[in-house]
Amino acid sequence: MARISGVDIPNEKRIDIGLRYLFGVGATNAKKILEAARVELATRAKNLTEDEILRIQRVVDTHVVEGDLRRTVLQNIRHKQSIGTYQGLRHKAGLPVRGQRTRHNARTRRGRRKTVGTVRKEVVAKTGGAK
Repeated sequence: MARISGVDIPNEKRIDIGLRYLFGVGATNAKKILEAARVELATRAKNLTEDEILRIQRVVDTHVVEGDLRRTVLQNIRHKQSIGTYQGLRHKAGLPVRGQRTRHNARTRRGRRKTVGTVRKEVVAKTGGAK
């Protein structure tokens, strides 16, 4: 199993797909990395030679990926929160940051639904209810 920047690349995957396991490497960056390292896109990770892995590692080291990128993103978010920007406030409140609607959607950011403002029938029956 090839290991690049501390991440194991699955053996059965093509290397252009396997590089996407690195945080910060998508389809476009993976192709650019492999072209710079002079490695065939369709090569399976298990078929890579040690020399090819080293070339890929050297090229990946020139990009900001994994821990460094995560740290940078977190620092940017904390900076926005500290200076009180709109995006920082949205991050702090756990709401969507990029202008998405929240009335019906945004379940990923907001969590499970919490029903507000309804009275159950049992409670109404015990208290006499409104007439």
